[in-house]
Amino acid sequence: MSAPVVRVVAALAADADGRLLLVRKRGTERFMQPGGKPEAGETPRAALVRELEEELGLVVAEGALEPVGAYVTDAANEPGHRLEADVFRLRVTAPVAAASEIAELRWATPAEADALGDRLAPLARLLLAVL
Repeated sequence: MSAPVVRVVAALAADADGRLLLVRKRGTERFMQPGGKPEAGETPRAALVRELEEELGLVVAEGALEPVGAYVTDAANEPGHRLEADVFRLRVTAPVAAASEIAELRWATPAEADALGDRLAPLARLLLAVL
């Protein structure tokens, strides 16, 4: 029997210095890419635009999201679930702030992200190889 699936959209977001934007949701310990679950009828791009504004106050156009690919990993915060993520690259030039369900955000070099060890979500770890 296959594991239940959690479908999400995620932003591989970086600043001009190449640092990655990682977030930690309330009640969790793992850092991950910003994003979330699409609502019924939303395209992946529209869902990510909505999530970025809700979680970070970041307003982006759908056209600013460059497709990276679809990835499958273990879910970070739902034990026994598989995560299926549509990932988009985004260059962040505007200020961001933790809002909604985000407890903490951090800008990290790839080495700093890697050093988080088990506190880095499986998808975020996988995406380090994409950089």
